[in-house]
Amino acid sequence: MSATDLLNNGPTVIGVGLKGFIDDLKSQGADAIAVDWRPPATSDPQVLDSADRLTSGDLSGSVERGNQKALENMLAADPVLIDVRPAGELIESLGDHKILHAGPPVEWPDMCGPMQGAICGAIVLEGWAKDLQAAERLAASGKIEFEPNHHHAAVGPMTGMTTQSMPLMVVENKAFGNRAYCAINEGLGKVMRFGGNDDSVLDRLRWLESTLGPLMADALLASEGVGLKNIIARGLSMGDEMHQRNVACTSLILRELAPAIARVTDGDTASEVLTFIAGNDQFFLNVAMVMGKAIMDPVRDIKNSSVVTAMARNGTKFGIRVSGCGDQWFVADVEMPRGLYFPGFSEKDANPDMGDSTIVETIGLGGFAMAASPAVAGFVGAGSAADAVAYTNRMIEITVGRNPEWTIPAMDFAGVPTGIDVRQVVNTGITPTINTGIAHREPGIGQVGAGVVNAPLACFEQACVALAEQQS
Repeated sequence: MSATDLLNNGPTVIGVGLKGFIDDLKSQGADAIAVDWRPPATSDPQVLDSADRLTSGDLSGSVERGNQKALENMLAADPVLIDVRPAGELIESLGDHKILHAGPPVEWPDMCGPMQGAICGAIVLEGWAKDLQAAERLAASGKIEFEPNHHHAAVGPMTGMTTQSMPLMVVENKAFGNRAYCAINEGLGKVMRFGGNDDSVLDRLRWLESTLGPLMADALLASEGVGLKNIIARGLSMGDEMHQRNVACTSLILRELAPAIARVTDGDTASEVLTFIAGNDQFFLNVAMVMGKAIMDPVRDIKNSSVVTAMARNGTKFGIRVSGCGDQWFVADVEMPRGLYFPGFSEKDANPDMGDSTIVETIGLGGFAMAASPAVAGFVGAGSAADAVAYTNRMIEITVGRNPEWTIPAMDFAGVPTGIDVRQVVNTGITPTINTGIAHREPGIGQVGAGVVNAPLACFEQACVALAEQQS
């Protein structure tokens, strides 16, 4: 452009900062263009080079093809709740003195307070020790074997305890033939998933084993299972996001199970079980989790794919798995949740985040579907309904597609963001938003609040480098 042209026509302004600056110029008639640019989220040259090669360089084509296959597998899934069985019958290697836990691998000395409290309770529940003190000594002795749920096609909320006697729900992905497992939600109050371990906690778990679990199994057999994709679709339209708010989906699955429960047992037992489910708004959370695991396992081991297949935390570390890297964990320190606390508690009481429930975010629910559940926005400290929509919009930037079957009315029925892409997390610096409960940092106390937390960027940086090196 010549000086004469510049004087006659004026400049065109290109803005790489806040969009509001460009909007102001446009409102005054100026020729202005906003460019969506952000500085790199990291200064590590190896991470930057790996992300560039995977996104726009020599490896990008193979990654895109892998991601398309991953998305196809996710959308093709057909998860059906088919059974409830003791964990020892479902997981072959789960026997005496073996406990599965939430998150990536962790050993007793490195476990947080609520995880250790839950383990002591689980040991007493199984009869391996007579009381909590003896259980603690046994756990510290090295005679208990600890492994992540994810290593056994299972997931568990918060502490994620899975031992041989616990009844596990079974979801089969009919499209691929794989199965996944998760414990039944214990209900509200003091519970093992938040580190509770007193007699009331253990008695409730024994009731799940003796009464609710077998009755659910009989009801599911009588009804030939419960398809879950349509329940999720309806729940989204009714204000659930499937991590903090499950009121609608709990009601919907209760409608599916109630007639069969009434047919297969006597009136008093049916009443007891139905009352328990109806009084537990979070009953469906565990169903959503095991559904998520069943959907994501067929996405593992897709060559070159940068899609996250699992996110999990054990109260000290946050770990992710990525499709193209198989079962390798990428781990970083877990973050503290931000949110609202129950009366009498504050952030000084909180434990860092934990649980396998982040599997629901990997399938586009929870924090990724916040816009569907404005009621959650205030409860988890996210602010207004507009803030909830903003959370979902940010998650769109780090996913490979949307799920056309799971739509959000508040976003003109757009599908939920689906398939977390480690490349885009690194490129944008936007990490997954997760809706979560907050446990007390000390064992035996339980839940003290609820909020949101973000996955640590370092996990995704590690995964980017590993994926690029694998293809080099």
